[in-house]
Amino acid sequence: MVNEALPKAGQTLLINGNWRAANDSSTLPLINPANGTELTQIAQASASDIAEACLAAANAFPTWAGLSGRERAHILQRAAAIYRERYLEDSPRWLTLENGKPLNDSLKECRYSADVLDFYAAEARRFRGSHFAGDQGATHSFVFQQPVGVVAAIIPWNFPVDLLAWKIGPGLAAGCTFVIKPSEEAPLAALLLVKACEEAGLPPGTLNVLTGDGQVGAALIERPEVSLVAFTGSVATGKRVAQAAAKGLKRTLLELGGSAPFIVCRDANLDLAVPEALRRCFSHTGQICISVNRIFVQRDLLEEFTDRFVAAASQLHVTSDGLAEPAADMGPLMNAHAVAHVQAHIDQARSAGATLLLGGSRPRDARFPSDGFYLQPTVLGAVSTDMRVMQEETFGPVAPIASFHTLEEAIHAANSTPYGLAAYLYTQDLDAAFYASQRLQFGGIGINVNDVTDIRSPFGGMKQSGLGREMGEPGLDAYREMKHVRYRLQLPRQ
Repeated sequence: MVNEALPKAGQTLLINGNWRAANDSSTLPLINPANGTELTQIAQASASDIAEACLAAANAFPTWAGLSGRERAHILQRAAAIYRERYLEDSPRWLTLENGKPLNDSLKECRYSADVLDFYAAEARRFRGSHFAGDQGATHSFVFQQPVGVVAAIIPWNFPVDLLAWKIGPGLAAGCTFVIKPSEEAPLAALLLVKACEEAGLPPGTLNVLTGDGQVGAALIERPEVSLVAFTGSVATGKRVAQAAAKGLKRTLLELGGSAPFIVCRDANLDLAVPEALRRCFSHTGQICISVNRIFVQRDLLEEFTDRFVAAASQLHVTSDGLAEPAADMGPLMNAHAVAHVQAHIDQARSAGATLLLGGSRPRDARFPSDGFYLQPTVLGAVSTDMRVMQEETFGPVAPIASFHTLEEAIHAANSTPYGLAAYLYTQDLDAAFYASQRLQFGGIGINVNDVTDIRSPFGGMKQSGLGREMGEPGLDAYREMKHVRYRLQLPRQ
């Protein structure tokens, strides 16, 4: 599949305004997870490429940071408009080819990414500061904020466009420059968002792109020009990122994994709870950091909820071609490692006594290519909280269902993992909702709603699910340094 808007095969580095190949011409194959075929080749950045990109970002910083908020806002608004006008057809198609999500879901992601740029364009003009008279002598204090500097943005494969926008939107609004390291498994759709920003008038070097494997990201963090590392990915990788950044006392913004609980109280509206649990369990084949990983149902409703949930899950449509079937519910997992990881969780739960209620293995339909990475929607019953599927992030199409007696018991079980990104509670009791919200140890909590993201609100995790917050005004603050200027007033000269 050829698209003139994309860089040529192997020329996926953007350094100081130029798209080019790696200095040593190294490349990596980009694989379609639906059928195992090669889509194209991407550049594998070398050490010299990484150094050039970081220097370009550092040299561009005074120019970009020196623009007014109004000027930066205008460029961000133009970037969002260009992306919608020129790339909103091709970008979702490449996203589906790269990571397997059905086209309608890819289109939703790309549209939202443009909305994020628009939101932060407006925020670029709302810089706030403060000033106050000193309380010791004739002094006055001014507190204002400045951009932190060069940002290393390391982007995952599951939402490569959206999570890029979450970083460059507020970062560019604040006045930072970037070296972006997209996932080697899904970089192309994200490159089209970068192209839209380029075409909107960003000065060369403001956004730079380094494609390649994890070694590129590791080397990028070590560069002295980098002041902030913004990373989204697994807890294990996030810990390595934090350790590497700590060597230089660099700031980090980490959005890591989750194991979201979905708590269904006895007074829940099942007409709402069942389809919303289903969607949050199986959307993007369960490969979302806020996917439902564990379902807890109050014993009174357990049988009814389980019957309705299994019946609905059995009707989910899994596609081997997300372009031809854009409204499908699920596509493939990302790679063979993901399939093995999810299957291991299923097998361990069954060996420990869980009941397989649906799925549990690869689809046997001949429609699914043998080189694709597929698993059926899977539902497990009679699970215990010590099973791997209830303690670790499965990141796949598995819904384990457990029961609880009291709300306090459910809260305790929900909090019993190292993760704390998102949690969901379905109840019609307002007191129970607020009681649980105060005690659930998660950065985002949905009450009768299965999504905790909103452009205007902070997003991030507690415990091992991350450091800092993205989105909203806190998302902008993450890219700014606070500075205090204290001034002594003097008598005017006579």
